Amino acid sequence: MKILYFAWVREKIGKSQEELEIPNSVSTVADLISWLETKGPEYRAAFENKETNNSAIKQSHVDHRTPLNNASEIAFFPPVTGG
Repeated sequence: MKILYFAWVREKIGKSQEELEIPNSVSTVADLISWLETKGPEYRAAFENKETNNSAIKQSHVDHRTPLNNASEIAFFPPVTGG
């Protein structure tokens, strides 16, 4: 799976994207976040306030309960405001 990181999520993790082999036990966005947090302190820092992280699958916003359903790409980014 291709995982994209934007803004301060990218800054905390230290990379803008990566390709990872996701375990079969990871079935939702929340599961993926929990699994990513096991990869090191930089991931834990990026996802420490899960409620403030947005996610998108195939460039469509999704919530953390959304099933991954073999998605090939997911993005994580902070809240966006307009104006």
